[in-house]
Amino acid sequence: MVSGAILFDLANGGDKNWGDEPPYRALGAAAMTRAARDFALGNAGAGYGAMAGAYKGGLGSASAVGGDGIHVGALVAVNSVGSPVIPGTDLFWAFPFEQSGEFGGRYPVGPLPPMTQAMPDDMKGAAAAGANTTIAIVATDVALPRIALQRVAIMAADGFARALRPVHTPLDGDLLFAVSTAANTQMPANPYVVMRIGSMAADCLARAVARGVYEARTIGPLISYRDRFQKMREGRR
Repeated sequence: MVSGAILFDLANGGDKNWGDEPPYRALGAAAMTRAARDFALGNAGAGYGAMAGAYKGGLGSASAVGGDGIHVGALVAVNSVGSPVIPGTDLFWAFPFEQSGEFGGRYPVGPLPPMTQAMPDDMKGAAAAGANTTIAIVATDVALPRIALQRVAIMAADGFARALRPVHTPLDGDLLFAVSTAANTQMPANPYVVMRIGSMAADCLARAVARGVYEARTIGPLISYRDRFQKMREGRR
């Protein structure tokens, strides 16, 4: 069984005169042949044309190793209606989960602005159905049965809510897959282990969302997080 998901881009303009064979099959085959331990983030793959709120979106990844040897990783393409940034700041919503300055190392200086019920000004403007989605996959090395992976996926999806606001809107098509390499057959798949994996996966996913946006670069009118806030900082000097 092979699962698939896309960031819908058929309505984004450009030449769609493909003839009898659309390019997606060839792109999928090329992605398979180039799979590697190291890969580009930001404007790469599915993240190339993505937008996260008002910011250039992108491909993000993060991983963690628990003290008990559990390995968890997350990969995400961020093309959300919601914003990854706390209103009135240049802080990612996911800042508490950051490791080793992976998305800028910016932390609060003084109290954060009070939260309101208003929609953020930097969410995606003129958002429409069929034009937004955040697609992710989380993986662990622990051998888990399918029902346990379903629970991991449910828990890991909370990583979206830790990194984006608003999230899971009627205009988003958020989707998350959970898989296991089954390389670690020594760790029992008991409820506590599944809980540990799901919790780690949610944190990794939040980090991956912020990292995908942080690593993205400006493309034409799609302004990156770094360019937007660098200009603001320069203007305050």
